Amino acid sequence: MTDGPALLLLATLAGLALSPVAEWLIALWLPRLGGLPSLKVRITTAAVTSLLFALLTWRFGFSAELPAFLLLAVLGVQLSRIDFSLHLLPNPLVLLLLGGGLLLLAGSAALAPGWPDLLRALAGSAILFAGYLILGLISPGSLGMGDVKLAAPIGLYLGYLGWQQVLYGGLLGFVVGGVLTVLMLRLGRKEKAVETAHGPAMFLATLGVILVLQ
Repeated sequence: MTDGPALLLLATLAGLALSPVAEWLIALWLPRLGGLPSLKVRITTAAVTSLLFALLTWRFGFSAELPAFLLLAVLGVQLSRIDFSLHLLPNPLVLLLLGGGLLLLAGSAALAPGWPDLLRALAGSAILFAGYLILGLISPGSLGMGDVKLAAPIGLYLGYLGWQQVLYGGLLGFVVGGVLTVLMLRLGRKEKAVETAHGPAMFLATLGVILVLQ
């Protein structure tokens, strides 16, 4: 848990600062995505990132595993933004989340030490990826390959915390996805239900499980 209000404030400010930096770097790295988003979107992503930074800092406190989950927050918000607007989960960002998360969680496991947690994280990554791959092959209209690839880093983070988190996170992603689909249709978006971005639902479910289950 948190080490004090000062740490929460520092985390909130860090989230506000890192969100626009992440968007600027993504625009430079992946210009095919269309450059920087609108000011309204940048303000929204900064606010959401800062809130997630505060919540995750409250959850983990000043610990070796905190940087890994802050990386999840930054990239999760950016990937959700991109998927929501373009229906795309860029491979470089998904791989960055997977590789960066693995590196940071390995560092946390080395300091704890918590090697069983890291092994479980790798297993969770493989299991969730395999599950999404099977569903994607069975029903290609409901899941894209970007969602399948995103399941690997999602499973990594959930697996690091426990098998219960992998189970609930994996299942809850589809529940949240269904809710978001209904909301989008009721708000009058013209896209079909199968075209609703699933990446944001996966991140919402993952972060909810991380924050609630301990």
